[in-house]
Amino acid sequence: MQGQAGPPCLIVIGGATATGKTGLSLQLAKRLPLSILSADSRLVYRGFDIGTAKPIAAERSQAPHYLIDICDPTTTMTVAAYQQQAQGLIRQLHDSRERIPCLVGGTGLYISAVVDGLQIPPVSPQSVLRSQLSQLGQAQCHAMLRQLDPPAGDRIHPNDAVRTIRALEVAYVTGQPLSRQQGKHPPPYPILYIGLDSDSDGLKARIEARTAHMLAQGLVQEVKMLCDRYGADLPLLKTLGYSEVVGYLAGDYSLAEAEQLIVQHTCQFAKRQRTWFRKRPIHWFDAHATTLLDQVWAKVEDFLSRL
Repeated sequence: MQGQAGPPCLIVIGGATATGKTGLSLQLAKRLPLSILSADSRLVYRGFDIGTAKPIAAERSQAPHYLIDICDPTTTMTVAAYQQQAQGLIRQLHDSRERIPCLVGGTGLYISAVVDGLQIPPVSPQSVLRSQLSQLGQAQCHAMLRQLDPPAGDRIHPNDAVRTIRALEVAYVTGQPLSRQQGKHPPPYPILYIGLDSDSDGLKARIEARTAHMLAQGLVQEVKMLCDRYGADLPLLKTLGYSEVVGYLAGDYSLAEAEQLIVQHTCQFAKRQRTWFRKRPIHWFDAHATTLLDQVWAKVEDFLSRL
């Protein structure tokens, strides 16, 4: 059913890690003229391939892929920068009417930035300011926030150091409270929001299999290369799947123990993702269903017929 894309729209495939989002998008790309936009906060970085389950060249050749390998690991891709690039690509695809944009990934904030049209203050991380605020302690920082930005202080939990410091950072850099700069402007085009879910046992089995595959594909060698090039203190090397291998290379534990830690930490991460996505207005599908593609395709056809 390849052909013209038709009226402007967006298809989103979200869900927890290891639920098969990439595979589903590629299956749909065989039936529709799709352009796949990654919504994964680590796929944007060059060199972080195996540990992020980045689509390989053969997969990317099946449909145009965007927002992958677009910045160096020593830089920071902010949500605002991601949003700007994603929205620009979607506009281009809509203008050309040749392909349907399909946003695929598990980074909820990236997806929300596009789907909800979040207003995001364009303030990059301020390392010196963050360090100074951290030294004050969370209790004092939150008290400062309640003074500077009472609505944000009420909304952000007193123990949430990350969001507290971010709110203070935005306020100090822009001179305006974060609460005055936030809002939503959903896009005008129709959106089909598909979610893949799995029960805990099924998801753990998938995570175990994928972790074993990553190690077999050379994850340890990839981490060694990244450590040699950027140093083990690179922030991205402290993320899921990489920090555990860094620990193994440092002699903190065996490779088998590192593998167990990756599985454990990935399951914990997936649980948080599932909690976040469950709050969204999503059409859910069982990732393990033998008729998954047929079920999703029926929903896509219905969606497109109504445009």
